[in-house]
Amino acid sequence: QEPHGAAPVDFLQELPSYQSARRRRGGTQERRPSLLGTAGSRGAPARALQQERGELADRPAREQPICMAEKRRARDSQQAETERLSRWKKWKRTSSKSLKRALSEVQGLASYLVLWRHDIHSIEGKFGTGIQSYFSFLRFLVLLNFINFILMFSFVTLPTIISNYGTFNSTIAYISSKNIDDICTIYEPSGNKGLVYFYTYLQDLLSGTGFLEVTSLFYGYYSIDAVWISIMRYNLPLAYLLATFAYLALSFLWIVKRSVEGFKHNLVHDADPFQSYCNKVFAGWDFCITDPHAARLKHRSLQYELQTDLQEEKLKQKIAERSMNEKLRIYFLRIFINIIVIAVLSGCFYSIFRVTVFSQENSIVSIRNDTRRDLIKAVNLLVQYLPSIVITLANFLGPLIFSFLIGFEDYTPAFEIKLTLLRCVFLRLANIAVLLFSLWSQISDCGSDKCKPCGYNYKLYPCWESDVGREMYKLMIFDFIVILAVALFVDFPRKLLVNHCSWKLVQLFGHKEFGISDNVLEIIYGQTICWIGTFFSPLLPAIATIKYFIIFYVKKIVLIHTSKPAARPIRASSSNFFFLVVLLIGLLLAFIPLGVSIARIPSSKACGPFSNFNTSWEVIPDTVLEFPTGLQHMLFGMASEAFAVPFFVILCIIMFYVIALARAHKRVVEQLREQLVLESRDKMFLIRKITEAQR
Repeated sequence: QEPHGAAPVDFLQELPSYQSARRRRGGTQERRPSLLGTAGSRGAPARALQQERGELADRPAREQPICMAEKRRARDSQQAETERLSRWKKWKRTSSKSLKRALSEVQGLASYLVLWRHDIHSIEGKFGTGIQSYFSFLRFLVLLNFINFILMFSFVTLPTIISNYGTFNSTIAYISSKNIDDICTIYEPSGNKGLVYFYTYLQDLLSGTGFLEVTSLFYGYYSIDAVWISIMRYNLPLAYLLATFAYLALSFLWIVKRSVEGFKHNLVHDADPFQSYCNKVFAGWDFCITDPHAARLKHRSLQYELQTDLQEEKLKQKIAERSMNEKLRIYFLRIFINIIVIAVLSGCFYSIFRVTVFSQENSIVSIRNDTRRDLIKAVNLLVQYLPSIVITLANFLGPLIFSFLIGFEDYTPAFEIKLTLLRCVFLRLANIAVLLFSLWSQISDCGSDKCKPCGYNYKLYPCWESDVGREMYKLMIFDFIVILAVALFVDFPRKLLVNHCSWKLVQLFGHKEFGISDNVLEIIYGQTICWIGTFFSPLLPAIATIKYFIIFYVKKIVLIHTSKPAARPIRASSSNFFFLVVLLIGLLLAFIPLGVSIARIPSSKACGPFSNFNTSWEVIPDTVLEFPTGLQHMLFGMASEAFAVPFFVILCIIMFYVIALARAHKRVVEQLREQLVLESRDKMFLIRKITEAQR
């Protein structure tokens, strides 16, 4: 059969793939035997086919891709083979099957324990995978904050509580001041004393003062050097710092792990525009949709995506045909608009800076000088929340201005969305940075020798870590109040007006769209606050967990009853990757203020576990000095330049190797894509030849 099965070489040389390969090689090289259909090329597929058949035979009959009659025969043959096996092999095969069955049942039961499994599947079926990705992302943040809370509570809060109650024969070694002026150790929390009215508790709950100031919620509560449990000494300052590093590292690794899959999908999607068209036409439908209205919406979504792609192609063609005068006009217009954007950002930052300074100076004075009048208490609460109010207004007005200005810059629709989102992300995260900078400028304000004895402004901030923790606490509480207020007093009344009022102005506004990007930026802003504030308020992840747990149900009710899906939907794979990238940016931003607080700013001498150290970081070298001499030399050697420089060089070599490997893989992928195109041309050529032969 070999002569009849081999195709003539002359005929194969007429194929378009051979002609393309020959032109690429300059026409000097002959086609490889693998392309000419020789026996060597057919041997490898035959061996691969035999290997695949062997693997299929080893699989259970119900997992093989064959009809039921063939499955019954395969099962009977497998049982017959089992009878001829030895007892050991029988027991081994039976145990393997039982273990697989048990693992399968455990996995099936574990799937029912997934948080909000039914709710998210219901949302996915009614509104598609784009909106479902937002709620899955919200579930991820709930789990992340819960793990961070368990970490901080187990290693920081729980040992302190155990010691306070004397459980397990535990004792406390309080911090004794060493070479510290007595004036730096004065810290009198404004806890409530005597008869307290209910509204005072409410004010304390909103502002983090009063009874909350002396609880385990804030940094100042943990003024313990060590905890003795039986004969074991627990170093609380070291545990506090390592727990901080642990929750940051855990968050970073978890986010990177989840973002890898989204990056792969995003890379495949953006690799080839033609492939993008094919994906929309042949694989764009979301088979999770069961609701007819959602199905119609998905139809419009695919139509919109195709129209947008065609518009972008037209716009790219228009950009290529622009004259020099048009290019200069657009460039000057973009420069002018970017100057306006920078002016808006600068105005927001300056307002936050001035309001934060005003709030810190006036709220403390009013608390300590005159807290007897109810009016002054209300005004004081408003003054304390001024930074949060201004930041919220900036987060609300800034995106509106950016969305209006982007229309004049003449970008493609896809780039308009990305640039607007980038500006909104920068605005939200930079607002937090400006707030912290304002606080640190007040803490480190050493004019007129204000911080000569202690190294910081001890008169205004005797325990500055707790003050920063209170600001983060107020930002999180106010952000939660704003989300609830918008849902109750904006979304629901708007729904009622649209349904029961026939005015043209009301109908023009219509139902509110459920903007996925805006909602994601909202919760990422809150999560960044949580990461920064956990060092100053160890129980803040617990508050964030409760907050996001409630927000899930609030957003679900808003989506189902008051909102409609956005007219410009986002693909689930690209949206998941975008969410995680922005979240990673927020985490990297949190590293900066925490690093400055730990390594640069002097720690408070009147409260906290680091009052005996100049900075919080000094607990690390102080602990290393207690290690054996050999271990000390090894650790100090690893921290020296002699180790760091070669390590950095090795990392660079590995990085260049990975980059080169990625480029090689990219070239292989391009060649495989080209080979697919050539194979399609070969098929068309063969069909044409067969048609001609039949004629």
